[in-house]
Amino acid sequence: MVFTNDTEVALQSAANLINTAPSSVEADLSVTGHDTLASMDDLDAFVLREQFSGSREHSPAEVKAVRAMRSELRIIFTADEDTAAVMTNALLARAHALPQLVKHDQWDWHLHATAPAAPLAQRMGVEAAMALVDVIRAKELGRLKICAAPDCQAVLIDLSKNRSRRYCDTGNCGNRAHVAAYRRRKSTG
Repeated sequence: MVFTNDTEVALQSAANLINTAPSSVEADLSVTGHDTLASMDDLDAFVLREQFSGSREHSPAEVKAVRAMRSELRIIFTADEDTAAVMTNALLARAHALPQLVKHDQWDWHLHATAPAAPLAQRMGVEAAMALVDVIRAKELGRLKICAAPDCQAVLIDLSKNRSRRYCDTGNCGNRAHVAAYRRRKSTG
């Protein structure tokens, strides 16, 4: 295991949040696809799927704030080390983060750095930031990647031992790339 379990879970939740945005890129560089975090129902399903705890507003403002956090996290995920560190620190400072050990639901001891009553977007951002602190300190930012498929801009976390993961889980990017390579080999062979 590269990181602690709660760090890996937080990183995957952050990647899943980022990947709710349209991420396919056409040849003319226009973004296609649809936003899977466009409504309150979408946010409710995401929060349930990712098992975020704490209070909720259930308002359009909450959806807007989470979408803004999604954009900020994408920038951090794709930034160089210095920029990622500055942005992570800013995110933690805005939230007045105070890490504390907590145990709830099916989760054993892990870190929360915001109060359960803090706004959802803030809790999501701080959870991701706490995980990013581990990534940056371990000099492992290279494990945060963009899908290698030419028509996809989804992010992924490479937790493989040899750092070989190239494709996201949002579609069939890996399968499509492998089939295309197979067809190219067959047509030239």
